[in-house]
Formats: sequence, structure tokens, C-alpha cells
Amino acid sequence: MSRPTLALLGTSADPPTEGHRALLHGLAEHYGQVATWASDNPFKQHGASLAVRAQLLEALVADIGDRRVQHVQELSSPRALTTVLSAAERWPRHDLVFVVGGDLAAQVPRWWRAAELLQRCRLAVVPRQGYELDPAALERIRALGGQPELVHLPVPATASSSIRQHPSPEQVPPALWAELVRHNLYGLGQQPSHTPR
Repeated sequence: MSRPTLALLGTSADPPTEGHRALLHGLAEHYGQVATWASDNPFKQHGASLAVRAQLLEALVADIGDRRVQHVQELSSPRALTTVLSAAERWPRHDLVFVVGGDLAAQVPRWWRAAELLQRCRLAVVPRQGYELDPAALERIRALGGQPELVHLPVPATASSSIRQHPSPEQVPPALWAELVRHNLYGLGQQPSHTPR
């Protein structure tokens, strides 16, 4: 009998977008189960605290309302290997797939103990609209012993960074507005009368 698969998706969630919603749904359809958490990426600057971003992601997961998608903030670590080791303890009977966006694939070989990470889990790369996936990045991952899986999912071209620079209500899931207004985040401190979905 084959082991169940669990996709692991850490995200800055700064803020979560409709793209995150589509990505989580797509991963659940593809792999069957998803665990997600808000994380601090050592290669990025963040617009809100980790605690606030975790609240926003938790609100999005609750709004998705799919038993296959769970928010597990305890997995959060700046080091992917630490997260994978924690997940392996928590789900010892699952095959683990660590998911990154195509824009982050080039970072993976520079991660802490990247070769060990790639031995302990599968790596899935989801190409992002508007970002060219560098084939050389995948070759560097393979050189470390990884076998990156390209997973093409219908994710809209939304980016948290663009929302931080140019507030765009239509890219923000309606379920997040209460928290955004409460914390006056991302220039989105006033809830729109109608937010398209």
C-alpha cells in the first residue's frame, strides 16, 4: 500500500493573496493533503510581524474550509530542513513534498544544509506567472541530489510584494479584511464596500 503524500508550503504570507488561495487548493487537488504556515524568509524583508502574518494565513485557511488544507504554524522555521524534520516527526507515515514557487528555486541550493534537505523530502517547484523559471536553478538542485518535480497549477499572477507597493483590494481575500483593517496593514486600512472575489 502506498504512503499518503503531504505537501509542505511555507510562505511569507505578507499578505496572503488570492494566489495563495489558488495555490493551496491546487496543491490539495494534486497531492491530497497540504500543511501550510507563515515563515520568515532570511532572503526577504517583511511588511508585518510573523505573528500577524500567521493570523492572516490562518484566516485564509479557515475561509478555504477544506479538510485537506491545514495551517500548522508550529512548522515555521527560517531553515527548511528544521521544518522538514519537524514534519517527519509529526507525520512519520507520510511522504513529504516541500513546495517552492518557481521564483525561489534558485535560492534552494544556498539554503542551510540543502543537500540533506533534498535527501529527506521531495521538492516541488510551482512555476509562477510573470517569473521565468531558470533551468540552471533546477540543474543546481539536481547536482545536490534533488529531483525537482515541476507542478503546473492555475495560480493567478498575484504577488504579495506588489500589494505592499501598490495596494490592490481585488487581490486580497475578503476573509482577511477584518485583520488588515484592525492592524492598518499594507495601506489597506479601510475595508472596501465591495471586494470582488
